[in-house]
Amino acid sequence: MYYMQDTSKQYDAVIATCKSLFEKKMSDYGCAWRILRLPSLTDQIFIKAQRIRGLQQNAVRKVDEGEASEFIGIINYSIMALIQLEKGVVEQPDLSNKEATELYEKHVAITKKLMEDKNHDYGEAWRDMRVSSLTDLILQKLLRVKQIEDNKGKTLVSEGIDANYQDMINYAVFALILLG
Repeated sequence: MYYMQDTSKQYDAVIATCKSLFEKKMSDYGCAWRILRLPSLTDQIFIKAQRIRGLQQNAVRKVDEGEASEFIGIINYSIMALIQLEKGVVEQPDLSNKEATELYEKHVAITKKLMEDKNHDYGEAWRDMRVSSLTDLILQKLLRVKQIEDNKGKTLVSEGIDANYQDMINYAVFALILLG
């Protein structure tokens, strides 16, 4: 039986890996991603999720990268999307590496708190799920986000885009924990 403190530690370990890659890419490229509009980030996440689904369904792989690197990409692109939602899209990169990392950490903290609240209510049910089911849930969230984007951000009864990105982050973290 796992306890939530185990989940918290495992979550932090996954995020540390993701954040390390984010920081290295910031050193290489700066925050060029700040020019991306939300639909572009959504499409990047969609490509990653589709690739994971393909890897899960196909026996032959033509590129030697597994599911884990794609789940890390989903997490990092989703955090970038949350930052874009907060800060808005810009025409030129405008954040220092330090500012971008602080925003990254802020959105991780908010998203982890959401995970802890939901995990408490659902009793760690995700531990009995298949990674393929988490992939499908991410794809479903992406289709929802695309529909909300097509509706100019308006929803009648549903949660907003930010909640969907947060759920994608949490599903991807769970997948990485299960893969680990």
